[in-house]
Amino acid sequence: MFKNKLVLVSPIIAFAVIFIFSLTLFPSVQSQPKNLPIAIVNEDEGVEIPNQPKMNMGQTIVEMIQKSSASTKDKDPTVKWVEVDSIEAVQKGLDNQKYYAALVIPKDFSPKQASLRTPAPSAPEVQIFINQGMNTAASTMAGQVLNGVVDNMNNTVRKQLLDGFEKQGATLTAKQAASLAVPIAKKVTNVNEISTKSANGNAPVSLFQPLWMASLASAAIIFISISKMPIRTRKENLVTKIGQIFMGAVVALVIGFGLTWIADGMVGLNIPNLMDTALFLSITSFSFFLMILAVLSLMGLKGMPIFILMLFFGAPLLAMAPEMMSPFYHDWIYSWLPMRFMVEGLRGLFFFGEGLTWNTPVSVLVWLGLVSMIVILSTTLKRNGVKEVASDSRNI
Repeated sequence: MFKNKLVLVSPIIAFAVIFIFSLTLFPSVQSQPKNLPIAIVNEDEGVEIPNQPKMNMGQTIVEMIQKSSASTKDKDPTVKWVEVDSIEAVQKGLDNQKYYAALVIPKDFSPKQASLRTPAPSAPEVQIFINQGMNTAASTMAGQVLNGVVDNMNNTVRKQLLDGFEKQGATLTAKQAASLAVPIAKKVTNVNEISTKSANGNAPVSLFQPLWMASLASAAIIFISISKMPIRTRKENLVTKIGQIFMGAVVALVIGFGLTWIADGMVGLNIPNLMDTALFLSITSFSFFLMILAVLSLMGLKGMPIFILMLFFGAPLLAMAPEMMSPFYHDWIYSWLPMRFMVEGLRGLFFFGEGLTWNTPVSVLVWLGLVSMIVILSTTLKRNGVKEVASDSRNI
């Protein structure tokens, strides 16, 4: 038994299997966000105070937030604060998936802040926008960060007001006492909201696995079926490859429209635009089919483990925000995964009101399919050349 080489290397194989599949679990364990982009808008116009410089509490708050972020010892802080000029600009940025959340300080913030010291206080209010459609975990964390910022602001203002009233020896009115509980109010608004039928925002990731497996199985079946056919000439080989591509297009349409129908009609996912979603999934499936078939045409069935590993590595990463990945996974694995463009495209369709346009996900998937198609057709030259040489040698 010990003379068998496979038996001797079995411990090494076992360790390799543990190592590879453990790598698929690490991204979701103790993931810490880095440079999570959160926008901050200061529209505060300030307030004039007799014999004192103009007070702008909004600017003071922005400077305190930026200073706190800059003072962190980490090279990459948890939050990347991005100053934006106006609420219109920040809303556009939220829709373009630039920010996970936003804090807006209104124009009347300073006047209302100053009124807290008067007998008729009016609590200032800040707005918090949470961009739910980008990523559930990351947007929730961004919302928690902003709620914490406002809570700290309330604690600071409350202490300042109490110290001021104590120094003055003033008696608080009922309104003043009430304003001390929550000196700064906050209004939280969810934008690009996730429907309760959208699997908590993971609907794009949920659709990946069945589409990937269907594309992989279809490419393998068609490749195996065609490889058993007797092909004698270069022309026959070329026609066969074109036939494979054509069948892939038919299969992709079945997968795209079939998966959309199942997800909407049977599973009950909230799909805003069925036709655009079905066409996008068809394009995605065709692109994946061509990519898999291209590798199989070059390597044969030995290339199958590549796509199985891509499934295991891709599934946990696709559910995470890029800012929550370690540099290794973000730079060396996630950035190379073609399926991330499927998830990005579906997020735009499901949560951001985008239609099927020539955007980044669609263009990348189309180019991936075209390059794969060229590889498939180019393999006819190499294989037929070998066959023709062999045929000529037999004739001699």
